[in-house]
Amino acid sequence: MESFFRERLVVLDRVGHWFPGTDVLFDGLCATLRPGSVTGVCGPSGCGKSTLLTLIAGWERPQRGKVTSAGVNSVVWVFQNPHGVPHRTALDHVAFPFLAKGDSRRVASQKGLEVMQRFGLEPVAWRPFSALSGGEAQRLMLARALAVGPDVLLVDEPTAQLDRHAAASVNDNLRLVASSGAIVVVATHDPGTRRVCDSLIDLGAGTGVVGSRS
Repeated sequence: MESFFRERLVVLDRVGHWFPGTDVLFDGLCATLRPGSVTGVCGPSGCGKSTLLTLIAGWERPQRGKVTSAGVNSVVWVFQNPHGVPHRTALDHVAFPFLAKGDSRRVASQKGLEVMQRFGLEPVAWRPFSALSGGEAQRLMLARALAVGPDVLLVDEPTAQLDRHAAASVNDNLRLVASSGAIVVVATHDPGTRRVCDSLIDLGAGTGVVGSRS
């Protein structure tokens, strides 16, 4: 399993980006993103955190340098505002990826409940999405991501609208998703989120400064 993880990489090679008619957001960014780790992207608003996530996903090409990946077949993005189907239960959201893989409804629900238990969400499994708190909804999106089993998970400001307790729970669950073997990259302002990251990409200076938390 470890050898498989080593083959899955995202490499940023002297990456720079800007939009036509604007200043450079960041330049000269070099980093290697590995499975099982959480990388934080930090910096003030407008510095390009979400843009960098888009480049890592391969949805846009950088203006300078290149982003390459190996062993990456699936990318999942968890947005700042959780998006769900209001009238569907929390369990429906987590069971769906298993249904999509061909499991029966019974098996998908069982697997979904097991994943939700890992995120402390089993008590709200039968609630409609619209009845969940902000922290529960954000954790549910991370649980669904774990059910999908992405190679790369991108998370954009997951705690921006949460209270301290809910934010701490979400931060703990970022590590849980990473432990499944995903490459986790999270854009954040939150000091608590930065503390759970293995490394940080600081875009505040206009050039990405990469530092290890180990």
